[in-house]
Amino acid sequence: MIMLTSLRGIVQEVNAASDLPSILNIIVARVKQVMSTEVCSIYLRDNSGAYVLMATDGLNAAAVGQVRLAANEGLVGLVAAREEPINLDRAENHPKFLYFPETGEERYSAFLGVPVIHQRTVLGVLVIQQVERRKFDEGEEAFLVTVSAQLAGVIAHAEATGALASIGSNNLRTEIRFQGVAGAPGVAVGQAVVVSPLADLKAVPYQKIDNIEEELAFFNQCLAAVRQDVKSIGDELKIRLNREEQVLFDAYLGMLDDASLGGEVTDRIRQGLSAQYAWSDVILEHVKTFASMHDPYLQERASDVQDLGSRVLAYLQQSTQKERVYPDNTILIGEELTASLLGEVPQGKLVGLVSLRGSSNSHVAILARSIGIPTVMGAVDLPYTKIEGRELIVDGYHGSVYVDPSETIKAHYREIAKDDLELYRLLDSLKELPCETLDRHRVALWVNTGLMADAILSLERGAEGVGLYRTEVPFMLRDRFPSEEEQRIAYREQLSAFAPHPVTMRTLDIGGDKSLPYFPIAEDNPFLGWRGIRVTLDHPEIFLAQVRAMLKASEDFNNLRILLPMISSIPELEIAQMLIYRAYDELIEEGFRIAMPPVGVMIEVPSAVYLAKELAARADFLSVGSNDLTQYLLAVDRNNPRVADLYHSLHPAVIRALQQVVDDSHSQGVPVGICGELAGDPTAVLLLMAMGFDSLSMNATNLLRVKSVIRGVKFADAQNLLADVKLLPDTESINRRIEAMYQEAGLTWLTKPRTPGQQKNT
Repeated sequence: MIMLTSLRGIVQEVNAASDLPSILNIIVARVKQVMSTEVCSIYLRDNSGAYVLMATDGLNAAAVGQVRLAANEGLVGLVAAREEPINLDRAENHPKFLYFPETGEERYSAFLGVPVIHQRTVLGVLVIQQVERRKFDEGEEAFLVTVSAQLAGVIAHAEATGALASIGSNNLRTEIRFQGVAGAPGVAVGQAVVVSPLADLKAVPYQKIDNIEEELAFFNQCLAAVRQDVKSIGDELKIRLNREEQVLFDAYLGMLDDASLGGEVTDRIRQGLSAQYAWSDVILEHVKTFASMHDPYLQERASDVQDLGSRVLAYLQQSTQKERVYPDNTILIGEELTASLLGEVPQGKLVGLVSLRGSSNSHVAILARSIGIPTVMGAVDLPYTKIEGRELIVDGYHGSVYVDPSETIKAHYREIAKDDLELYRLLDSLKELPCETLDRHRVALWVNTGLMADAILSLERGAEGVGLYRTEVPFMLRDRFPSEEEQRIAYREQLSAFAPHPVTMRTLDIGGDKSLPYFPIAEDNPFLGWRGIRVTLDHPEIFLAQVRAMLKASEDFNNLRILLPMISSIPELEIAQMLIYRAYDELIEEGFRIAMPPVGVMIEVPSAVYLAKELAARADFLSVGSNDLTQYLLAVDRNNPRVADLYHSLHPAVIRALQQVVDDSHSQGVPVGICGELAGDPTAVLLLMAMGFDSLSMNATNLLRVKSVIRGVKFADAQNLLADVKLLPDTESINRRIEAMYQEAGLTWLTKPRTPGQQKNT
């Protein structure tokens, strides 16, 4: 209990600290005190992989920034290499023991070191030592591990903001990669433009200013306006408030005085900071201070300070929001980007998008794919308010964001961008050619759409139909449910654009990571909750209106196919079919000249895999949603960057499930397609073709790559590849086998671009 209380105290102090050196010094001092030991030190890894002494309480302070241990050198290097704690009562007897005379650590026998790890990367080592022999117990070791876990996020944040470059060794890393989720393919090198909600104190971007006197005048003008507002509100409420409550407004006015908050902000503006950032920084510091106090009354004052801070910030932002300048290579960054924010960027200047929230299925990601803007979603660890104006690289292929990239990294991605342009120029000649192998095996290449922009691009690239039209997009574009007629118009545009090719319209698929602002679904576990067909069957009025709109839109074209999402049982399919037939019969009675469309089932949950034969016997077609199916089979949230490296679309379990669905569907004489991201992956397409999928549906940007792969091999070779892959036990082995096949066929130039450090495809 004592250690838990101590940990809370350390966390509160760290949260209130203003910079990384202060944080490191707080940790070494407090840990030394709590552990009743003589030395606590922190070593951080630099660009070369060496570990630099960055803070100490007990060793010679002059050694900070000077002592460096190479990777795996000394006990510190051993802790990092093993990625686990090392606890010794006589450290000097260990073969790895080293000491530096300038630190004075030769006197210390007891040693406990734990690695500081963030997202599987060792960032440093936290060490405690003492002269007297001592074996630190399990509780003490666990406490130090807990502290190191707290420290990891702070250091990762400091790397991104450049704080590490300003302390200690000049060799500490200034470039950092943040992992998110691939939202739209492509790469972009550009300048960060941060957009944030108005009056959000935590989302104000760091900005420097040139004209200090002008900024001070602007700040004082806004303070005066807020003072007047507060005074007016206090006067209006004076009759309805008791004396104690009126004191709050007096306190607000007092905090705005030059000697209080206003004075602190003025000092920071004089240091060259913008009024907005200086104000938010000061307010958040005071909020942390009040929140960390033990007195309940003083803790409550944190909300008062925050409220006042938001009031002033609203004035500061309202006066400057129209002055935003967009550079020619704008990379737009925000906590949650919207389509309207994209629309504010002048045409031709937007080159990339980064959103801290959202997924590859978010409306912004869908829109970005449509207009060809490289996008990363879900970059939760990116300290976006600190990188306004900084140079960034957006890797939309791998979901990575680089802050202040080195010339080497920039050269790598410029080469990829150049290769992309050359590749599309070469592939453009394929759009009118059939999608068939060298030995004439045909595969239908369809596209996934959601907007008319998708349809236009798809037709330009020779799409043979639509394997997935996301009907939720028209719902997302409104602040209410669209009427039946509004839906009919949107659906008819798609059906008309692709006629006579088939258009597969998925019924409303909300829930999980797709929500409507006017129909919120708040659940602790949304992916296992109320989503897809479960929502629409619970609301037949929504389902019937949508189906009627689809059927009406298909009149004269008769190229509609209806797809039911998230089916997990036979009764769900039968109830949905009953409602579709009911809508069809009603429209026939109303005089519409329509044909009953094929009705299919999405296979995206494990139960549907094992029911594929029974579902195929009752449906007109099956379509695998590989994104959801993979995440459910592997128990990995595909939109969570923290577990992104566990999401393997070519996991042996996924391959076996896909093959079972194809075999069971064909056993009933029913066609089966696949419409997830896997269908558009050039490295996976040969396996899918060999499994027997009748159609592959993908984003239009991948269509010509996939066609080129299929046209470059024999079907027999793809079957041999699949036979080999089915015998392999893990994803790594499968990827190596596929890579070998692609090298033999000369197709590696069509696969996903390499990450920095990988060898170039030849």
